[in-house]
Amino acid sequence: MSATGIRLHAPAPGWSLDADIVVVGSGVAGLTSALRCAAAGLSTVVVTKARLDAGSTRWAQGGVAAALGEGDTPEQHLDDTLVAGVGLCDEEAVRTLVTEGPGAVRRLIETGAHFDKDSEGAIELAREGGHHRRRIAHAGGDATGAEISRALVEAVRARGIPTVENALVLDLLTDADGHTAGVSLHVMGEGQHDGVGAVHAPAVVLATGGMGQVFSATTNPSVSTGDGVALALRAGAEVSDLEFVQFHPTVLFLGTDAEGQQPLVSEAVRGEGAHLVDADGVRFMVGQHELAELAPRDIVAKGITRRMQEKGADHMFLDARHFGADMWENRFPTILAACRAHGIDPVTEPIPIAPAAHYASGGVRTDPHGRTTVPGLYACGEVACTGVHGANRLASNSLLEGLVYAERIADDIVARHAENTLHARVPAPVTPSETPTHPLLPAEARFAIQRVMTEGAGVLRSASSLAEAAARLARIHAEAAGALAEHGKTAEPGVDSWETTNLLCVARVLVAAAQRREETRGCHWREDHADRDDAAWRRHIVVRLNPDRTLAAHTTETHDFPPTRPSPQEQ
Repeated sequence: MSATGIRLHAPAPGWSLDADIVVVGSGVAGLTSALRCAAAGLSTVVVTKARLDAGSTRWAQGGVAAALGEGDTPEQHLDDTLVAGVGLCDEEAVRTLVTEGPGAVRRLIETGAHFDKDSEGAIELAREGGHHRRRIAHAGGDATGAEISRALVEAVRARGIPTVENALVLDLLTDADGHTAGVSLHVMGEGQHDGVGAVHAPAVVLATGGMGQVFSATTNPSVSTGDGVALALRAGAEVSDLEFVQFHPTVLFLGTDAEGQQPLVSEAVRGEGAHLVDADGVRFMVGQHELAELAPRDIVAKGITRRMQEKGADHMFLDARHFGADMWENRFPTILAACRAHGIDPVTEPIPIAPAAHYASGGVRTDPHGRTTVPGLYACGEVACTGVHGANRLASNSLLEGLVYAERIADDIVARHAENTLHARVPAPVTPSETPTHPLLPAEARFAIQRVMTEGAGVLRSASSLAEAAARLARIHAEAAGALAEHGKTAEPGVDSWETTNLLCVARVLVAAAQRREETRGCHWREDHADRDDAAWRRHIVVRLNPDRTLAAHTTETHDFPPTRPSPQEQ
């Protein structure tokens, strides 16, 4: 049984696979760790919720930030990252990122990724918000994620790594000692594996991406329902900094009623000189920050939101008409096509934009090797909280974090496997109870959760808005729990009910952390606590799930994270 004893209600597994490691997720973090483990001789299985190339990585437009250019240094990259993180970055984690980053990018190129080059054959570097230098490597103009995904997927297939596609991971399996023993999962559709099954392994890497679908409007794909964070919480792992959700400042505005994934207008557009303007054409970011439109994302998102409030408007504009048709077609073809598909031509008119949920800076808490507080469970990419991002992710650091920390996870798993500190054979998982212990929500509750979160825990937050959000989420939770307790009834197990239940879990944690942090810092903006308070709040909020499904939150004593768990020798 897991540390909490809570698992999603699901049929018993009807099939199983054995491996040394199972990687959940097929973005840059998951596939990088899988390739590195497989190259070291470990039997590796990749489980992914959709197709191998359908995760969040493929949607990344901007690129990968690394000190690759002449005159740039890891130290300068570190400084920009620490400034963006507003006092909550783990400096050693950032130092690891920026120092190991250039090598990780070069290894990605060796794997087969092709980045855009200048006339002399060097990698062409762009600039984005918060960076004082051009250090963003991009591919296909604004299709970097798609190119990285292509290269990694081809490498995985070429190596013959077993994959289970269209599979929603359900819960972590553990042995009698509480050590990771694999995952249960449900395959959606027919194929070699169908329905609920299990992959048994002594090491599990969560690389499930973000949780943007907890809000009504997001840049995240539909698969980003917080499954990894919810699984980790049910397994007894700690999560941290979940209140720091980055709202991308420039998302194509499709109307006040638009829901789901919205087209992103990359920060690189502003990096090349586009201006943020109101309906009167006034550049409102000038004078608000030394970098104006290229300020860190939290500052730009707040600037846009303030201007919308002042003008009584529901969106602002991004003006890049001065780029001309050639630049739009060659540098930003993906964005140009998306705009035109919605009846907007950025060559001749400003682009209507508004902030939307984009990236979770917090997640499952890890150490420098990606180890969580549950033995054998690792996390990397957006699902993890490595300490790199602090209170606000610096633009284009996410793909780099996925690369660097995936490599570190793989190296740790390989080393521990060789030292026999991971089980020499696949551990036997404890059989879960067939009686539902965790109420499943009906699919229609998903939209109620998204509305609650957008209205109460979006860009603008306050004690009253968060209290209302917490109360409404509690009612949704209580109704489902009451039906289970009184009548033994729960929603029918299935993808929609599992996803919706995961969304409620992460929503409750996010709101609880946002209520607790009574200050404004990074992408957490409290209208009733408008100032940053280092004396009281330069520290982290850590949350666990109790066996009774209540939340246990505590605040760290300093801005340093405590160890995730005892050393491997003590386990």
